[in-house]
Amino acid sequence: MRKQMLIASGLSLGLGVGSPAIAYELPPSVNLGFTSFLDGAPPAGPGWYVEQYLQFYRDGRLKDADGDDLRLPTASGSEKATVETAVGLTQIVYQSDQPLLWGGKWGMNFMLPLVDIDLDPEDNFALSNNSGGVGDLLVGPFLQWDPIMGPNGPRFVQRVEFQLIFPTGKYDADDALNPGSNFFSFNPYWAATAFLTPKWTLSWRLHYLWNAENDDPYRGYAADDVQAGQAVHVNFTTAYEVIPQRLRLGINGYYLNQITDSERDGRDIADSKEQVLGLGPGLVFHASRHDHIFANLYWETLAENRPEGTRFNLRYVHHFH
Repeated sequence: MRKQMLIASGLSLGLGVGSPAIAYELPPSVNLGFTSFLDGAPPAGPGWYVEQYLQFYRDGRLKDADGDDLRLPTASGSEKATVETAVGLTQIVYQSDQPLLWGGKWGMNFMLPLVDIDLDPEDNFALSNNSGGVGDLLVGPFLQWDPIMGPNGPRFVQRVEFQLIFPTGKYDADDALNPGSNFFSFNPYWAATAFLTPKWTLSWRLHYLWNAENDDPYRGYAADDVQAGQAVHVNFTTAYEVIPQRLRLGINGYYLNQITDSERDGRDIADSKEQVLGLGPGLVFHASRHDHIFANLYWETLAENRPEGTRFNLRYVHHFH
């Protein structure tokens, strides 16, 4: 297997396999399933948090615009292409106790992921890969609102973050796979948790994604610039508290839908939109008031112009107090 170490949270892949079509252009640092239960607020109120994520992606079959398996040319003919990744993402969050706007308390979020990628078949003639290195930095100022309380506890809590993805990652236009995207992205979101009952919660994180131009795209495109299309993506969960103050079990999912075509030299590229749906079980374990462990499993389906595989996520949250 061909392997590289990347700072990214997904696969940054340019494809022009067997046709002039360009796809797989969305940035690799899109949040698909990293966050889940009780997402409307930090779990222990204001202060500093450090969060560590581990995510394992297996048997990711590369799909074309029709959702069919993509085949890569090799010396023996053509073979189905698969990708596997192991992701380590470190996040630092500061939540203030100072209202800034409309009652929302300001905060800052910094994220930097590290990814190991295997691509198969390794002896294909279509895709080359960068040696890896520092990737795209995510910075997000946000506003966090206090919970709306009811007679039996919180009823609703929410946050808005203006997430920025900076093209700090290592990038080489001679390679189809790169640690960085080589373009800036704006990826704001609205996260919320509704307490349907004191034990039963519903959470979501709804993102909008806008991407600037890549003015030095993969050489195989024979283009001066490429711009990934706009997209929306959402993480959604529901959970029930089975052990008071300790354990919640639930269902988690995500959905990504690219809503505009990508562009090459200012012109729309047909059949370039990406899509994927992931669903599965999950849990959150509260080891203490300041330590929390999340586990999520996702099986993907309906993928177009993306890999379709199985994703397992572990997340540890610590609040400094």
